[in-house]
Amino acid sequence: MQRELIREGLLFTLAASYEEDPHHFVTLSRQTVDSSLAREVVAELRNDGYVEEQVRGVIRLTPRGYVLHKNKPLPYTYRNSGQAAHSSAPTLRRFVFES
Repeated sequence: MQRELIREGLLFTLAASYEEDPHHFVTLSRQTVDSSLAREVVAELRNDGYVEEQVRGVIRLTPRGYVLHKNKPLPYTYRNSGQAAHSSAPTLRRFVFES
């Protein structure tokens, strides 16, 4: 579950950066670079061609990664009542990236 939250947080934030400037690289926070799980997620995304890594901890979304993110459903969890509850993906921006 933690892996999926990190992955979705990365994709969410990188997609926002990609929409502003597709050529801009984003610097991961020290906390993220030091996390073996986060490094595994970045490596998986890189190996699948969704993320490009300039140097360790400096990444950007590829066009293929952007298409993947845009084709996924919105990060909501639906309850029986039909009301949507937002996921914590936007909150991960503070954990995953430096300002």
